[in-house]
Amino acid sequence: MEAVTPKQTLEAEDIRLVTGTGKRYVSDWAVVVGLDTDAMEKMGYQLIDGSTVKRSGDVIAGQYLAYNFKDTLRPEGRNMIDRWGGELDMGDTERNIPDPHFNPLDQTYTLEANVQGTKLSLPIRSVGVSKEDYSKGSETSDGIIMSLSDLQKLLQKVPGAKKRRTYDSVLVKVTNISVVERVETDIKGMGYNTESMESIRKPMEKEAQQKQMMLGGLGAISLFVAALGITNTMIMSISERTREIGIMKALGCYVTDIRIMFLSEAGAIGLIGGVIGCIISFCASVAINLVSLGPSLENLLPAMFGGGDVTRVSVIPPWLLLFAVVFSVLIGLGSGYYPANKAVQIPALEAIKSE
Repeated sequence: MEAVTPKQTLEAEDIRLVTGTGKRYVSDWAVVVGLDTDAMEKMGYQLIDGSTVKRSGDVIAGQYLAYNFKDTLRPEGRNMIDRWGGELDMGDTERNIPDPHFNPLDQTYTLEANVQGTKLSLPIRSVGVSKEDYSKGSETSDGIIMSLSDLQKLLQKVPGAKKRRTYDSVLVKVTNISVVERVETDIKGMGYNTESMESIRKPMEKEAQQKQMMLGGLGAISLFVAALGITNTMIMSISERTREIGIMKALGCYVTDIRIMFLSEAGAIGLIGGVIGCIISFCASVAINLVSLGPSLENLLPAMFGGGDVTRVSVIPPWLLLFAVVFSVLIGLGSGYYPANKAVQIPALEAIKSE
């Protein structure tokens, strides 16, 4: 295993965050999670600003946490900023630049929560801003990540709280996807339930393999038909050029040279077919990506070559195109071997007499 961290979510009837001079900005809800903050980097949590938690009271703010706050000094309907397009106002037809009311970094908050009828309050300060990643949890977007010890201390203030530490879950990161199943089996053997992408990955892999077999079968049939076509074309070419073969033999051409000539023609047919097939496939791939990204000139290059923030539906790596062309040439050479061998076996006199 690469890293392990317990994870606990603050379960409360009411959670509020207050910040700003005179408690100006208020968020009526928030996701508050406790983690082993020292293991966050190894667990794959990313920061877009600031640093990790170093001392008690420090927290990591979600990337879009600031957008959950309303400005209590503004009129109703114009007190919350919509991160998707501007200020939330039913009367507005134009949206402003969606900047939050304040920078969530280095901001001091007051966390207020009602846990089992007990009102809790905790001053906290954001020292970092996490990158949104819902695979880790919604706290990376709209929540607060604090050290597990701080969350446990807060919960200990509730009368009758258990002194024994309990966790909602434990996050485990392994070094390689190949060991997920084994680690999951070991954890289940300890009596715990597990959740991972393994249960989703296996059916998807099985489905992908079935599709590959089906497409591979269609490809094999296509290759067989193409090979027959090349063989037939070469046989017809030899039949039409029998007299030419006889003249070349009569002039002293080597049998090897005649065989190489016909094999070269068969390989050229395979090469041309492979290149045309790759061009058609590449164009079809780009068209599919353009439909998914949006048909526009701006998306043409991302649809062809991708990019850091671009997710393409169809991806054809360069090595696959090269392999397809080389494989097509080999198919052509294999299909042309029989006709080429047949051509060199024709006697010179018989070939010259041929019309």
